[in-house]
Amino acid sequence: MDIFKILEEKVLIVAELSANHAQNLNLAKETIHAMKEAGADAVKLQTYTPETITIKSDKEYFFIKHGTLWDGQTLYELFQKAYTPWEWHAELKELAEKLGLVFLSTPFDRSAVDLLEGFHVPIYKIASSEITDIPLIEYVASKGKPVIISTGIATLSDIEEAVNACKRVGNDQIILLKCVSAYPTPLEDVNLRTIPNMAETFGCPVGLSDHTLGISVPIAAVALGARVIEKHFILSKDIDSPDKEFSLTPEEFKEMVQAIRDVEKALGKVSYELTEKMKKAREFARSLFVVKDMKKGEVFTEENVRSIRPGYGLHPKYLKEILGKRARKDIERGTPLSWELID
Repeated sequence: MDIFKILEEKVLIVAELSANHAQNLNLAKETIHAMKEAGADAVKLQTYTPETITIKSDKEYFFIKHGTLWDGQTLYELFQKAYTPWEWHAELKELAEKLGLVFLSTPFDRSAVDLLEGFHVPIYKIASSEITDIPLIEYVASKGKPVIISTGIATLSDIEEAVNACKRVGNDQIILLKCVSAYPTPLEDVNLRTIPNMAETFGCPVGLSDHTLGISVPIAAVALGARVIEKHFILSKDIDSPDKEFSLTPEEFKEMVQAIRDVEKALGKVSYELTEKMKKAREFARSLFVVKDMKKGEVFTEENVRSIRPGYGLHPKYLKEILGKRARKDIERGTPLSWELID
């Protein structure tokens, strides 16, 4: 699958399952069906276990206390609730692809990469918090698949190091995602203008991994050149999930997809050509008309010639040239002025 060809044709809209399956396989499947119905192009999982991403410890380092939705828990406790069982992956991938969705995942260690390689996952995603894990990025990139890198905690030099890590192992199939690792993200922290700058700086497609509430930010991102939009998807806000606060329901996601597709159409291309409808509309432009009955030989003045709608007469730019000249014949009020009427 050539994701870069897809990105030339349209914005890739990725629905993030994350923890929104609530440890229920049937709910995960139902959610993937809903993603397809809502217009998603791809479904993304996260591939880790609590043990592959952290350790079980009550030391203060491992408690979440940064003003997040998850404060008061240890990392292990959070990931125990949030992880997607590895034995589900093959079945969920098969379902997604049967529905025509691209299936991708975020591995958090080498063992997760090895698992995903066994399923021939076509694209990998590097999570924001793993952007500094250069050995992991090199291992992922070495598989020769496109690598999407989220930049939620990254400095400019972090992004540069991650990009170079991919290239160092011969992989330049890189897509960057503007991201803010705040859940939910305040609007004033989003800084969407970074998207075109990031694309210019790194010479690769750039998208948005969004954690704001609502759908306005992804839509604006597309207008600024985002080629990938990733947004968390949840079947219902009644589901007990750590990510539900910043996830979209099927109805919200569908509305976002439609708005993005509308923006894509409206962006079009750089063009000053007139469509047939625009050419027709020019009939309502101003032009020079005779606005009082005139006799042959009468002088054209600002009293008997005006620039008015519609556009069937001479261009208004000729008004000064015409004033002072004489009528070639009698002219009835409401006649569009033409050179044949002027001596």
